[in-house]
Amino acid sequence: MLFAKLAVGEISPMQLILFRWVAVVIMILPFVWAGIREHWAVIRQNIWYIGAMGALGFSTFNALYYTAAEHTTGINLGIIQGTMPILVLGGSLILFGTRLVPLQVTGALVTLTGAILVAIQGELQRLLTFQFNVGDLMVFVACVLYAGYTLWLKNRPDIPALVWFSVLAIAAMLAAIPMAITEITVSDVQWPTTRGWVIVALVALFPSFIAQFCFIRGVELIGPERAGVFVNLVPVLAPLAAVAILGETLQWFHIAGLVLVLGGVWLAERFGR
Repeated sequence: MLFAKLAVGEISPMQLILFRWVAVVIMILPFVWAGIREHWAVIRQNIWYIGAMGALGFSTFNALYYTAAEHTTGINLGIIQGTMPILVLGGSLILFGTRLVPLQVTGALVTLTGAILVAIQGELQRLLTFQFNVGDLMVFVACVLYAGYTLWLKNRPDIPALVWFSVLAIAAMLAAIPMAITEITVSDVQWPTTRGWVIVALVALFPSFIAQFCFIRGVELIGPERAGVFVNLVPVLAPLAAVAILGETLQWFHIAGLVLVLGGVWLAERFGR
């Protein structure tokens, strides 16, 4: 979220999505090529599943999110993204028949409250004037896609996490190519500036590689229901990062939102096992 803000005027959204995954593939492929060859039979057997996971969970999610940001407010983005853990819990109940502990659901709702508090900047009036538009629909669809991605990580093939991530990254890269071409043909594309290339490198290393790999491994260790609750740390940590990196002002609702989200995560972790 922070890099998306820094990228404005430095690189177009779809070019950022394409180049970030190209960079990830270039960075990781030499280290996993032997593993891909070793597990190729399993990968080939699940090729359509891998393609859908990479395309929808990685590239399409980001494309919808970046496009939505042009049509709606940061408040709406934060509020709607806060529903993702609820979507994961509901999907787990419907798809897998997972038994949900009441305090686990309460924890998810508490994290939602924290995310909303930060999104409305502590002003209830902002929530009362909340209105939907096409951008909100886009970000909600993006959240549904990522919730589905989170749930279906539970059924990923039995191959090493790093090999699994690498083939998802390749799928994401391939899916981003038509998005980038479409952007070039229908709009005034912003090719990367020098700063834009730096942003591409940082996005590839941190949110694209380290964060996604850790999330995949986390879902493997604790399951999608518990892992999904952590997603609400994003709309809280993003403004805190903006305070530290962009020099924005720290407000009381940032701290209160973080306390609520961490409290909700603790509830979901403590009673959701």
